[in-house]
Amino acid sequence: MNKKLRMKNKSSMNHNKDWNLAEVSSTKWEFVNLSEQEEDLVYRMHKLIGNRWDLIAGRIPGRKPEEIERFWLMRHSEAFSNLRTQTKS
Repeated sequence: MNKKLRMKNKSSMNHNKDWNLAEVSSTKWEFVNLSEQEEDLVYRMHKLIGNRWDLIAGRIPGRKPEEIERFWLMRHSEAFSNLRTQTKS
């Protein structure tokens, strides 16, 4: 790619920074309730393929990759440990 074309692409990218992006707070997430079988499948699949949420969700009918990732993060993140204990009480 020549220098003029790169400069043009760079300047057009700077003009597109006016996107309407809303900040998402993960502390406002609600827990994802999975059945015992779904949880078991998530744990086994994660052990095999890691954080490939789209592949894991593809094995569970009606679940989206975002839901599976949120479930995993909320179960395994220290940031949500106090929220987990509050909901158990």
